[in-house]
Amino acid sequence: MMGFELDHIGIATESLDAVKTFYEAMGLKLDHVEEVKSEKVKVGFFALNNRCNIELLEPTSDSGTVAKFLEKRGPGIHHICLRVGNIRETIKRLVNGGVTMIHTEPFKGAHNCEVAFIHPKSTGGVLIELSQPNA
Repeated sequence: MMGFELDHIGIATESLDAVKTFYEAMGLKLDHVEEVKSEKVKVGFFALNNRCNIELLEPTSDSGTVAKFLEKRGPGIHHICLRVGNIRETIKRLVNGGVTMIHTEPFKGAHNCEVAFIHPKSTGGVLIELSQPNA
């Protein structure tokens, strides 16, 4: 049995600084900002509770996937991230079950987690990220 927990909701924005005031007005604290160079994005995390976050995604290049998302769709929900215990086993089970993955091999994401994305055509149109925290 695969276990999944909601890790975060990713929201694409043109500017972290412009949007963070809304989340701060809600009483949330920006606890972590980092650049994920491989994805050409700067991310900022607001903790909703001790296990779930809102992740703001700001492109650092016009050629990255978040920049392309913003160009096509505008700001808004980009993806939902599910935390898993063993990402490689989860990917294997999903692929064997006929799920189309964008990444069949995990790569380093924010917080140095191992991540991979499931193609929206397998999920009813939602981009889903799988994330395994580093041990």
